[in-house]
Amino acid sequence: MLFSDRPRAHYRNAPVHEVICQLRFPTILTINTAAPADLQEAVREEFPRYAQRQEARPPLPGGQAQSPVVNYAFLSEDGAWKLSLTQDFIALSTLRYDGWESFAQRLDKPLASFIRLYRPAFFQRVGLRYINLISRERLGLVGTPWAELIAPAYVGPLLEEDVREASVVGCGVDLVLKLDSSCAAKIHAGPGMVKKAGAGAAQDPEAKFVFDMDLSMGGSVSTALSAGALETLHGHAGRVFEGAVTDALREAMDPA
Repeated sequence: MLFSDRPRAHYRNAPVHEVICQLRFPTILTINTAAPADLQEAVREEFPRYAQRQEARPPLPGGQAQSPVVNYAFLSEDGAWKLSLTQDFIALSTLRYDGWESFAQRLDKPLASFIRLYRPAFFQRVGLRYINLISRERLGLVGTPWAELIAPAYVGPLLEEDVREASVVGCGVDLVLKLDSSCAAKIHAGPGMVKKAGAGAAQDPEAKFVFDMDLSMGGSVSTALSAGALETLHGHAGRVFEGAVTDALREAMDPA
């Protein structure tokens, strides 16, 4: 079963590692040529830290070089939340996700301020991505096979009687699904080692199960309907995640 209609649950031991919301719009060139000082003033209370970097773009067909894009970043004091702005998108990401309501609330003011200041014609893509890292050690499930914790669609070969999980070097599933007439999901799932960024960073020896959901709504989404679009994607995300986990894993995640 890929989807579940179980009632929405909040897990005290949720495995979510990072959540990213990105809204893409037709290019606004002035964003690349002038620092967004007015937007900074609007969000500075919650995002007091500021940074910017130039990002290279691939050449055009025929090999013609493109000018770099400036990525403006506004960060919370502890660095756990980041608001990013380029000439093509605005995004909010966090490594400290504690529920959809607080995430949506954190996005409300920056998004409303961006729409007021830059007046995008519409959003070409509204995206919501959940990167989940399921740790058996953290959940007290050391020794429990992934096949008992994750739905069959995502563990495939690990269900075979003659396959020992410890002998499998790599096992991943990649799906692209239509969720309804306007929404789609790109899903990557499978066990593996998660590398920590940074030179000399101590690496985690535990293999985790990665469940990465990138949900999106395409077309021309009115700016007035962007919040509703994100609510729709969040609803789909819950159905997909609940369809991917077993009752044994739900119990370990400790539903509230």
